Amino acid sequence: MARRSPIQDSLEQLGAIVAPYGPPSLPQTAVEVVQVVDQVGAEYAALRTGCVVIDSPQRGTLAVRGAERIDFLNRMITQELRGMAPFTSRRSFWLTRKGRIDADLRLCELGVGGAASDPSPERAGPLAAEMLIDVDIHAAARAAITLGEFVFGEDVSIADVSEQLHRIELHGPAATAVLSRAAATAGHDTAGALKSLRPGVALVVSVSGHSMLVERQDSTGEPGLCIAMPVRAAQVVWDALRGAGAVAAGWHAFNIARIEAGWPLYYIDFGPDSLPAETGVLEDRVSFKKGCYLGQEVVARMHSLGHPKQRLVGLRVRSASGGDVGDRQPQTGARVLLAGTDEAVGAITSSTVSPRLGSACICFAMMKFKHSESGMSLCVEASGGAGELLEARVEPALAFVSARS
Repeated sequence: MARRSPIQDSLEQLGAIVAPYGPPSLPQTAVEVVQVVDQVGAEYAALRTGCVVIDSPQRGTLAVRGAERIDFLNRMITQELRGMAPFTSRRSFWLTRKGRIDADLRLCELGVGGAASDPSPERAGPLAAEMLIDVDIHAAARAAITLGEFVFGEDVSIADVSEQLHRIELHGPAATAVLSRAAATAGHDTAGALKSLRPGVALVVSVSGHSMLVERQDSTGEPGLCIAMPVRAAQVVWDALRGAGAVAAGWHAFNIARIEAGWPLYYIDFGPDSLPAETGVLEDRVSFKKGCYLGQEVVARMHSLGHPKQRLVGLRVRSASGGDVGDRQPQTGARVLLAGTDEAVGAITSSTVSPRLGSACICFAMMKFKHSESGMSLCVEASGGAGELLEARVEPALAFVSARS
C-alpha cells in the first residue's frame, strides 16, 4: 500500500487529485503525492505572486547524533562540511564505491540540543538530533543503512526518522510573511528572523505550540521554506499556514516552477546510476578541495578527463513552424535526435510548458556530451505516437529564468 501523508484526508476533502510517486523499480514503496488541489494555473500564479503551501510526503529525513558526526560525514560524502555552523545547511551526494549517486542530501547542522527548543516531549524526538538530513523518501532507509555500515567506533548514530517527521514546503515571494503570521517564538523576533533568512540558513519557529525546523531553499526561483515537524503536528501546521494566507498547491505547479528555475531532482532527472558530473549540479554538491570520501577516485578521474559521457541540459522546444507545441509536449523518456537523422543522442527527463516564457515548452534532457553544447540544434519526439518531431535547442544553463530574491 502506498505511503499516505498525515494530512492527505483533508487534502482530498478539498478535491485534491493524488498519484503515486516513485521510481518504477520500487513500486512497493510508492508515495501518494497531491498533483493538483484546485487548478494548476491558479496554483502556479499563487506561487509566482504570493505563496503556496505544498505537502511533501515524498521527502524523507535522517537524524544524525554524536560528537563526531561532522568529521565522520565529511569523510563519507562529496561536500565539505568542516566549519559548518549551527543552523546552516549544505547539499551533497552520498556515493557508492563506484561513484554512483546513492542519495542526494541536504544536511542541516543544528548543534547540541537540535531544533527542539522547548521542554515538550518533542525535545526527546528527532528534532533534538544534532543534524537532520533531507533526502528522497525512496533513498532514506538505504542511505541510513549504507552510511551506518561505515561507523566503526565513532560517536555517531544515523537513523531514518521519516515516519516521525513530516515535511511541508512554502514557495513564493510572500512565503516568509505567511509563516510570520502563522508562527510565534517566545522572546524572538520571528518576522525579522524570517525576513532576513537566506538560502542555506535555518531557524526554529513555533506554530500552535509545535516547534518546527525551517530551512530556506529556493528550488522554484522564489523564496522557498522547507519545514520539518513531528507527524502529529502536521495537520495543525497545515491549517495554520492556510489560515495565514498560503494557497494549497500540488506537484504540477511546483514542477513547472522548478523546471523554469533549473532545479533537477533525484529519481527524476538523475538517479542511482548517475555520476555527479552528469547531473548539472556538480559544483553545488561536490567539493574538489576536501580530503578523501567514498567514490572520490571516480569523481576525481572524471574531473581530470574533462567531461563525462553524458550530462543533463536544458532544452527549449518548439514546433517545426516555430510556434507552441500545444498537446504535443514531449513526455519523459522521449528520444532526442540529431537533427536530420534517426540517431538518438539523449532522452527527456522532465518537461513543462512555461508561463513565464510565453507558453514555451522547456525540458531537461540527459544528453551525450558531444551533443550537449549550448546552441546545438536537435529534434525531440512529440507526444501522441505519430512520429512527429519537434525542434529543440540546447540552452546555456539548466535555469531558463532568473531567480527572484
